Amino acid sequence: MCGIVGLFLKNPALRDRLGSHFATMLAGMGERGPDSAGIAVYQDVPNGFQCRVTLFHPDAGFPWQDVAKGLSGELETEVNVVVKGNHALLEADQDVSTVTSRLTDVSPDLRLVGYGKSIAVFKDKGSAGEIATRYGLADMAGTHAIGHTRMATESDVTTAHAHPFIADEDVCLVHNGSLSNHNRLRGWLARRGMRFETDNDTEVAARYFAYRLQQGADLKAAMEAGLHDLDGFFTFAAGTRTGFAVLRDGFSCKPAVLAETGDWVAMASEFRSLADLPGVDDARIWEPEPQVVYDWTLGHSA
Repeated sequence: MCGIVGLFLKNPALRDRLGSHFATMLAGMGERGPDSAGIAVYQDVPNGFQCRVTLFHPDAGFPWQDVAKGLSGELETEVNVVVKGNHALLEADQDVSTVTSRLTDVSPDLRLVGYGKSIAVFKDKGSAGEIATRYGLADMAGTHAIGHTRMATESDVTTAHAHPFIADEDVCLVHNGSLSNHNRLRGWLARRGMRFETDNDTEVAARYFAYRLQQGADLKAAMEAGLHDLDGFFTFAAGTRTGFAVLRDGFSCKPAVLAETGDWVAMASEFRSLADLPGVDDARIWEPEPQVVYDWTLGHSA
């Protein structure tokens, strides 16, 4: 049993309060996943940097400023660093592939947990409340966010196995459920050039959707393709730089609820994570249908 949440803001005036609303939503799923928790927040990158990467190191006293200095020398450009707990955001005026390849030379023992133009990812062992406090979620601004609280059943309790899983630039996924064909699909994707970092079934789903996006599908079409290729029980929430989507399998045994107003769209495994959102009493509230992709794009309605 795990808990998932997502919040997509249609009203730009609410973006400064994304984190405060989302922290309450994540806390509401704490009992469904006590082992670890994680969040992916989509934000405007300050100062016009081309890319942002989120890195993890287990040492709370890790010298992040030295990494930024070394990377700046490798790239011959400014590198901004923001430290949050045992994670750090590095921002640079270079493309993502260049930054990530040079990071291996500068500090090979770092774990890359997020990358793209706008995404920031924080995930760790601990309760939802602990993770929200540790990384300052309530103070984060942004356009949309997805989160997960994990009760481990398929793989180890580690930061690497915590959700969200990122699979391409600004593409991430959270999942409640389990896949039965992830080993076969892992091989299929590996033969097509996709690389894996864990044995987690959700990483397979994330990289499957990323592969479909790379082949030219939009987020809705990528997730619809998964209905044919992914076996098992699942409720997915996915994020891209401009989009947010939710999908349940045909049996829909994993709970989910959606709510929408003129200002926002929200989803959660249980309504209690939606109960404190502004205007929820006037929201349209429904249980998502099986095998239907619900998707929203910044500047557009579903």
